[in-house]
Amino acid sequence: MSRADPDHVASWYADSVPAQPLRPALAGDCHADVCVLGAGYTGLSAALSLAERGYRVVVLEARRVGWGASGRNGGQAIVGYGCEVDMLERLVGHADARVLFDFSRDGMALLKHRLAHYAIHCDWRDGHASVPINARQERGLRAGLVELAQRYDYPLQWWDRQQLGQHLASPRYCGAMFDAASGHLHPLAYAQGLARAAEGLGVTVHEQSPVLALARGPRPQLRTAHGRVSAEHVVIAGNAWLQGIAPELESRIMPVGTYIGATPPLGAERARALIRNDMAVADVSWALDYFRLSADHRLLFGGRASYSALPPPGLRGVMTRRMHAVFPQLKDVAMEQAWGGYVDITRNRAPHWGRLTPNVYFAQGFSGHGVAATGLAGAVIAEAIAGQSQRLDVFERIAHRPFPGGRLLRTPLLVAAMSWYKLRDVLW
Repeated sequence: MSRADPDHVASWYADSVPAQPLRPALAGDCHADVCVLGAGYTGLSAALSLAERGYRVVVLEARRVGWGASGRNGGQAIVGYGCEVDMLERLVGHADARVLFDFSRDGMALLKHRLAHYAIHCDWRDGHASVPINARQERGLRAGLVELAQRYDYPLQWWDRQQLGQHLASPRYCGAMFDAASGHLHPLAYAQGLARAAEGLGVTVHEQSPVLALARGPRPQLRTAHGRVSAEHVVIAGNAWLQGIAPELESRIMPVGTYIGATPPLGAERARALIRNDMAVADVSWALDYFRLSADHRLLFGGRASYSALPPPGLRGVMTRRMHAVFPQLKDVAMEQAWGGYVDITRNRAPHWGRLTPNVYFAQGFSGHGVAATGLAGAVIAEAIAGQSQRLDVFERIAHRPFPGGRLLRTPLLVAAMSWYKLRDVLW
């Protein structure tokens, strides 16, 4: 195991990849065709897509490549978005909802293509199961499966409790909706692979270069403490970490804390006995659990979202107890590590992508569903910059409202709302 990069949050992810040399911070003024704020999946994907088209691209990252959610998330890459297709239909109608869903399938195909084309080694595994805990959740999943097959031409498999038991050794769930096209990967290794691919095509990435201001205009600029980048176009890909750069974007997302734990290595036999087909799994509660196996035979177990953005006390103990509820056969195993970070959610959980001005683009609001969708976002924005905005135009038809309460009250209001949904999971 390699030494963890000290500039990343302590996690099994950081421990299990080689520490990367620090890329130089921005110093002085420079010019580019496109300047990207943020070296997470969205920004790196946009930079890579633009470089593939021949653009000169500079990326400014406040910390390190993959420092935010891109290097800390659950690693589950799923077709679709943070909201279900029925929400998309309410927002834009069935025709556009179908188009958007098909775009998400393109995003999954793009992810897999890049892993192969750029030799990004990030422990990709096929397969994802959405699992219900109670009868209400089972009815909802079954109805969604039928809708996706009949109206979206996306067939999925339904497994009853007995079929699920052939793959997952947990008594907690009463069935599964299985998607063979989705899967899981090592998040930080994927981010680092995207950065290497982009740099191989000439993209310049400056780390430790937090953006202090965006100057809009005919030739927008991003300014740091030690330099400026002037460009024909700017891409804002800061997600939950914008911090005053674009207030009209920040008001439409909410940073939410989400947490993951890793067990010690269980050994190949014991690990595979838990999830025999090596798929990723997530339940469908509001306070959901999600889990998968690592390449070195650990169980990676996530959940316990904090809508107050405050980490729960005794995090490792909390995650261990949640894991034991799913896998009581691991009662002798505790979490070796636990970590967390922010994801950005929108009020309707739909993606929020578009333009601030004709030459300033953004993508945010992945709502915990961004591993595949971020790659799509970068490609869609690159197309629009190149003059092909048809796909971005569809995303811009999704209406987004700011969170109520402003900066001071929006978090308490969301906490109250989420408490109701958590209670509903228990009572119904």
